[in-house]
Amino acid sequence: MASRNDSESWVGWVAFASFMMVLVGLFQAFVGLTAIVKDAFFVVTENVLVNVDVTRWGWVHLILGIVIVAAGIAVMQGKVWARTVGVLLALISAVANLAFVPYYPIWSIIVIVIDVVVMHALIVHGGELS
Repeated sequence: MASRNDSESWVGWVAFASFMMVLVGLFQAFVGLTAIVKDAFFVVTENVLVNVDVTRWGWVHLILGIVIVAAGIAVMQGKVWARTVGVLLALISAVANLAFVPYYPIWSIIVIVIDVVVMHALIVHGGELS
């Protein structure tokens, strides 16, 4: 039985990372719209890490989501610059969601985990998609 080339097996992970960038970007945009339109949707506890205006964070999530979707589409097309932008945006997304944990903890933790997977795939194996 012939073994698959290690490089070929990681193309799927990079494709997964680009798809997740698009998906997470769309989710970020929806969360941002929710925070902008109805900020009372998010419940804030008294012991928060960062106390910010929910509407402002909504705008951050909306803009970040749109940019992540654009970069995810460019990664699917094999653009070298998109991998760098994708890693930086995944890092920014992880930090933004760390500050958003008090408002929506489960969602924020899921997005942070996905961001870490995306960063790993793009940093270590990003060149294999092109």
